[in-house]
Amino acid sequence: MNANAASASTDKVKHGLAAADAAPPSPDWTIDQGWANYTAEEHAVWKTLFERQTKLLAGRACDAFVAGMRDLPMGPDEIPDFRKLSAVLMQQTGWQVVAVPGLVPDEVFFEHLANRRFPAGNFIRKPHELDYLEEPDVFHDVFGHVPMLMNPVFADYIQAYGAGGLKAHRQGMLKNLARVYWYTVEFGLVQQADGLRIYGAGIASSYTESIFCLDDASPNRIRFELERVMRTNYRIDDFQEVYFVLNNLEELLELDRIDFSPIYARIQAQPELQPGDVLDTDQVLHRGTAAYHSAKRHA
Repeated sequence: MNANAASASTDKVKHGLAAADAAPPSPDWTIDQGWANYTAEEHAVWKTLFERQTKLLAGRACDAFVAGMRDLPMGPDEIPDFRKLSAVLMQQTGWQVVAVPGLVPDEVFFEHLANRRFPAGNFIRKPHELDYLEEPDVFHDVFGHVPMLMNPVFADYIQAYGAGGLKAHRQGMLKNLARVYWYTVEFGLVQQADGLRIYGAGIASSYTESIFCLDDASPNRIRFELERVMRTNYRIDDFQEVYFVLNNLEELLELDRIDFSPIYARIQAQPELQPGDVLDTDQVLHRGTAAYHSAKRHA
């Protein structure tokens, strides 16, 4: 789910976008990864992406991401085998990676997460799609997401998000909870002692956004605050206009202890916020120039 194509701002739930009209391959939408069927060209695409991104992420990815990548059976020469990844994950945090044909329905996605199964697309982008792909492929899902599942705090958070997603779906509040996923799991930044670092998979798997999110003067960088995030639309089509920053990953565990029902009630009475908005109550780490998106709007 890289975000580098130019279009209008929008706020779709991305968990189940593509699969709504498709016939499920199985009740839980899982399929065999078909690892032996990958071609030499597909492994070569993985190698190109892996080597380019690992080189770039040095000094940019958070310590937990780096440690997860180091300890997983994942390297440049071939697309990882989900069975081997799962064997290591199960020992470390009780997670496993299951193959799916693409984006799956929301309820299926949440059910997998709530049971510590991470659904990953088994296909890989074409050589001409290195910098943008609308639907998440094996590089986004495995390279971007799986290293963080080796971290116990993050692993617990994702399971709690799955359980919370099932409840939000029943309460009609999925749009608001999806924003939390977007601004943490996909596009989150965390403050470390040695500087601002990436932990979100949408950034970690994107060459261009890995640079933009930390180096560009355009986006706002604001301290994470749950209700603020739940009210804030996001972009699925381009670089983010705002990145929300955790003080540390342990903050995610606080979300596991919160009763979201009264929060949902409060935010329903408040206006939605646009990605470029800055509030007087925000703790702004960097006030962006908005130059990038302003130029795109006036092009």
